Amino acid sequence: MTTTTSPLRIALIGTGFMGRMHTQAWHTAPRFFDLPLAPQPALLVGRRADAAAQAAERWDWPEYCVDWRGAIERDDIDVVDICTPGDTHAEIALAALAAGKHVLCEKPLANTVAEAQEMTDAARRGPGIAMCGFSYRRTPALALARELIADGRVGEIRHVRAQYLQDWLSDPDSPHTWRLDRDRAGSGALGDIGAHSIDTVQWLTGQDIVAVSATVRTFVTSRPRRTGVEGLGGVATDTSDRLPVSVDDAAAFTARFDGGALGVFEATRMATGRRNANRIEINGDRGSIAFDFERMNELEVYDTSIDAAQGFRRVHVTEAQHPYAGAWWPAGHGLGYEHLFTHQAVDFVRAVAGQIPVSPSFADATQVQRVLAAVEQSAAHDSILTPVASADADLSKGASA
Repeated sequence: MTTTTSPLRIALIGTGFMGRMHTQAWHTAPRFFDLPLAPQPALLVGRRADAAAQAAERWDWPEYCVDWRGAIERDDIDVVDICTPGDTHAEIALAALAAGKHVLCEKPLANTVAEAQEMTDAARRGPGIAMCGFSYRRTPALALARELIADGRVGEIRHVRAQYLQDWLSDPDSPHTWRLDRDRAGSGALGDIGAHSIDTVQWLTGQDIVAVSATVRTFVTSRPRRTGVEGLGGVATDTSDRLPVSVDDAAAFTARFDGGALGVFEATRMATGRRNANRIEINGDRGSIAFDFERMNELEVYDTSIDAAQGFRRVHVTEAQHPYAGAWWPAGHGLGYEHLFTHQAVDFVRAVAGQIPVSPSFADATQVQRVLAAVEQSAAHDSILTPVASADADLSKGASA
């Protein structure tokens, strides 16, 4: 359905879970949406030649390599899509922006505030656009919620509640991964999934978090080393050889917003039975909205002017007039997780073409990074801290208990 033959040639760096999701999105976006440019998956970059070759063949990338620096230097690459662990984001993004490329970088933007700010400054200087991959913004139900809030349907916002609950680390013998290493991941549940809640809520409400009071916990301090690759029987591990866990398993904090709202946030990867419960509720003086990603095609809406006796109404967000939904299936036929990344690719291409603003920008993502840093600092010092906006601020390292 792409309306032009002008190509937008993409180099994707990373062959893991997010690399697979982004690949699917780049292939699918022009097939369902009218786009001003034609995204073309051109080059897949991995760490190991054998794994990159297998992924390129399976995912239909015409080329692969293991040298991301060489990929960025190529004149026939327009977009650098970064799907690597957080400790590599800054180096790759800075090099890509300096080379004049457009950049899509997975969240969280970086592992420190200083790195994120440097990336934001580089994005402002460079000719390319730079977007951070907070994909939940592209959920049709949440996009509709934002429209309702902007239209004043909930009125003055008083309360925000956000929970992101997963359970994939509930078993203490679940294998160690890079996400449990602070040097690579930056933080644990806080940065991995809590960052989504922070970004989504600030985007929905149009308000920034300006103060937090937090606590974090690590329940399992070591996990088995992987001894093989994942297969039908799961991941092979050696339970006698355990690696230290240097990140949080769970985080909880209260927040004050610059518009006066009070927020309560929780992020954990050890909520037994909760697979991907990304929940948000916003209460105002005229109404409320509530959302749970485990029922991602639904939005609960309460309007005090018409619902005084009936309570919340369930809106099935699959109608053609709902955000993104009209490009897909007939009304009532729901979407899934993978569609968020297709919508992200669509918005990225349209931003490159100048049709819409970049959202979320690197500056938006840096604000999230400041909040993450303030949460960790507050938890470490049992204090209330304000997210710091200075370019050299870096609260996410060196906090002492």
